[in-house]
Amino acid sequence: MTLPEIAARYDRSLPTIKRWATEPGWPDAIAKRGRSFEYSPDAIDAWVRKHKLRPPADLEARRTYTAQELEAAGIGITASTIRAERARGRWPAPDAGEGLWYGETITDLLAKRRTHRRSTKDTK
Repeated sequence: MTLPEIAARYDRSLPTIKRWATEPGWPDAIAKRGRSFEYSPDAIDAWVRKHKLRPPADLEARRTYTAQELEAAGIGITASTIRAERARGRWPAPDAGEGLWYGETITDLLAKRRTHRRSTKDTK
């Protein structure tokens, strides 16, 4: 895969993928296609899983959770961030009652949500 193909595969911009390619542990190119380097899809997938994707949330699908319970469940987002994201329209409305979300709603949301860039010391 070339960098533009990687960008399309992960629904990220090309500048983002170019930045990723400068981060520690980025796989080495395996070939060259025209002016572009090619990378192993398996190596790229492994790197993205390790460095860019959130770990899956271990939530019961039909159980309801408050923001505090979600934080305690270790989803990687604090209750205060959930409230701030709701205020900005980037967090779904509650599923059942005020401030209650089903586990499946949060699991789906987290699967699509991007992570923050780690500092270099976190990746060593």
